[in-house]
Amino acid sequence: MARGKLRIYLGAAPGVGKTYGMLSEAHRRVERGTDCVVAFVEHHHRPRTEVMLHGLEQVPRKELEYRDTRFTEMDVDAVLARRPRVALVDEMAHTNIPGSRNTKRWQDVEELLAAGIDVISTVNIQHLESLGDVVESITGVRQQETVPDEVVRRADQVELVDMSPEALRRRMAHGNIYKPDKVDAALSNYFRPGNLTALRELALLWVADRVDEYLTEYRSEHRVSKIWGSRERIVVGVTGGPEGRTLIRRAVRLAEKGAGGEVLAVYVSRSDGLTAASPKELAVQRALVENLGGTFHHVVGDDVSGALLDFSRGVNATQIVLGVSRRSTWQYVFGPGVGATVARESGTDLDVHLITHDEAGKGRGLPGARAARLGRRRIIWGWGVGVLGPALLSALLVGLAPGVGLANDMLLFLTLTVAAALLGGLIPALASAVVGSLLLNWYFTPPVHTATIADPRNIMAIVIFVGVAVSVASVVDLAARRTHQAARLRAESEILSFLAGDVLRGETSLEALLERVRETFVMESVALLERAGDVAPWTCAGSVGPGPSKCPEDADVDVPIGDHMALALTGRVLPAEDRRVLAAFAAQSAVVLDRRRLQEAADQARALAEGNRIRTALLAAVSHDLRTPLAGIKASVSSLRSDDVAWSEEDQAELLAAIEEGADRLDHLVGNLLDMSRLQTGTVTPIVREIDLDEVVPMALGGVPEDSVDLDIPETLPMVVVDKGLLERVVANVVENAVKYSTREPVKVSASALGERVEVRVVDRGPGVPDEAKERIFEPFQRHGDAPRGAGVGLGLAVARGFAEAMHGTLDAEDTPGGGLTMVLSLKRAPGRGPGRGQEQGQEQERGQERHGSGEGAAVRS
Repeated sequence: MARGKLRIYLGAAPGVGKTYGMLSEAHRRVERGTDCVVAFVEHHHRPRTEVMLHGLEQVPRKELEYRDTRFTEMDVDAVLARRPRVALVDEMAHTNIPGSRNTKRWQDVEELLAAGIDVISTVNIQHLESLGDVVESITGVRQQETVPDEVVRRADQVELVDMSPEALRRRMAHGNIYKPDKVDAALSNYFRPGNLTALRELALLWVADRVDEYLTEYRSEHRVSKIWGSRERIVVGVTGGPEGRTLIRRAVRLAEKGAGGEVLAVYVSRSDGLTAASPKELAVQRALVENLGGTFHHVVGDDVSGALLDFSRGVNATQIVLGVSRRSTWQYVFGPGVGATVARESGTDLDVHLITHDEAGKGRGLPGARAARLGRRRIIWGWGVGVLGPALLSALLVGLAPGVGLANDMLLFLTLTVAAALLGGLIPALASAVVGSLLLNWYFTPPVHTATIADPRNIMAIVIFVGVAVSVASVVDLAARRTHQAARLRAESEILSFLAGDVLRGETSLEALLERVRETFVMESVALLERAGDVAPWTCAGSVGPGPSKCPEDADVDVPIGDHMALALTGRVLPAEDRRVLAAFAAQSAVVLDRRRLQEAADQARALAEGNRIRTALLAAVSHDLRTPLAGIKASVSSLRSDDVAWSEEDQAELLAAIEEGADRLDHLVGNLLDMSRLQTGTVTPIVREIDLDEVVPMALGGVPEDSVDLDIPETLPMVVVDKGLLERVVANVVENAVKYSTREPVKVSASALGERVEVRVVDRGPGVPDEAKERIFEPFQRHGDAPRGAGVGLGLAVARGFAEAMHGTLDAEDTPGGGLTMVLSLKRAPGRGPGRGQEQGQEQERGQERHGSGEGAAVRS
């Protein structure tokens, strides 16, 4: 019997429309005459989903009793007996009630598939078994109901049901997913925009990997050996010249033509000195490619073409973009160039684009700093031309043109000497002059084939030839050296200019500067070391790269900076000419370090100034806000002590109540002032222990009217690690502030567990706070809006946040869906503790309730 086919609707979060899409597909198949039944679909009381069930045959469910409660599950036997062509099975990750045929619903699906029945099912990305840890780190909720990845990967079709986080939250707010009383909690917990965005990206990446698997399987089955560029990865070779920006923009346009295109800009530098390119231009091109969504890579290699191809193959690139060579026509005698070499050696699977630009054919310009030392290849060519060239020339002249004359022979040999000087420098040119003079004497100076010279004039001619050859070789070599020195000085000046500009503008951190040193000099690691005195141990002020040196003696290169500071480089020994620029880098690194420390000192001074501001505000509060309750108390006491008036018992009771109210208000203000003072001086030392929230939160509500707060603290919550007294003050201040501004409904105080944290949410329906003022309300002596002067000194929320942070918690403000402000107090969960009192029983009840809701609903309830 052929196995049935499985189609899965995969969603990033609950409510994106998986079940609706599955039912729509069922209606399409029924219209085409396919025998399709509903084996199990839960509509969760969503009207639109419930309507989609009309017109579809539903297999009756099987009733089971568990702990004195009746539940319904999919009746696998009934579906097998009915034997439809297609069966709809919702919530594939669901755990069946004990006593069912199988433990998991995906096992029921496997039975149906084995019986030859096609199945259409649904699952959310958070229920995949391999993603449990990732989802928990994103949402703080551990998924208890999962399905093995292999089950989903074996599906014949996986269709992603996608929806933007904003649209999903709107659907939630309109009541299309959960009941209205659960909307606020869901939007504030699991359905946060950040959570939904991360889950959506996770689903897209999982499906993209699945598509790659399909493509790999297809190529394997059909024996397709060529690379299929389903995702374009384009490598751009830049030289640091002005044409680099044109190449980067052209590569980005090429990448945009295909889905998921990626651009990687690569600069290849040689391994023996400073870069030949302008550091400023390279920095501009790095910023350009990163702004356009690509990445910039610095590769070291003496063979530019080989390094570029190796990098491209290493990143599985599909295309290479290069600029047309800047060489002049005559410069091609030295080789075909990088572009032609890369195109020739790229193979059939790697496309090479040569892009024209304004600098094409204008000449390569002066060689860079590293060209001052001739490469191995040029030296070999110089020796070849200087030694083998005269021998070949002698053979040609003797065999083909024996009678051209001694003067012409000397000019030809002199040409080879000049060429040897241009290619290999002075030594190959001198060797060419010696070899050429000997060959001239042997083959072309009478008597030939002897070492003697009969005519004295020929002796003078050969001596003049040697002198001219040596002089020309010396002049050519000197000119080349001066040209190389000028190019090197230009490179150095550009580096120093760009470095000084960055440091003066304050755009470079110490680590970024050290990274620039490492890239420029091609080192493994760079460290800035300092010590307090001549005999004090060295300490590292900053470093980049693996295994930085611990002291200057261990480094390959060290540059002293003053008496007690040094820059240590590890990787290779630098030539003397590189140390000039390195010394400038070292001096600038010391400047950057000093600036960072000055900034830290300025921050400390700013903190002291803030303390002074608070003390000034404290005096103002004492002179204004504290005098109001004192004046009321004094007036009431003076009235009671007066002998001129006979107060009735009612009047006396009223005056005493006014005294008590003023004293309580004064005590509250003084307490907040003292707490703020303790926070500013850092003398708050929490005594933390594990407690239950339901022991503390109700005690913190004594200062507010009973009907002004709606309390919902489940006994099933885990314990938290807090200071009981500080937590009580935090909750009291936050709730009093919420009650003060809430005008429409009672303030709701609820709590829930999210991973390793427990959140207490204080929700009011007041006027709310704009986004730009959400942090300002936590500053000392700040009162938002038109709060009256006598409403307090503005310390309640500042003290609450300070105490929360002292207990390693957080206190933040969020908008309440529908209007108002929600204060979120996040506390650390007790380590190694399981569920709180009664939670085990509550989880069993939840499992029973999940028969009427999906596993994703369980995640939201958590």
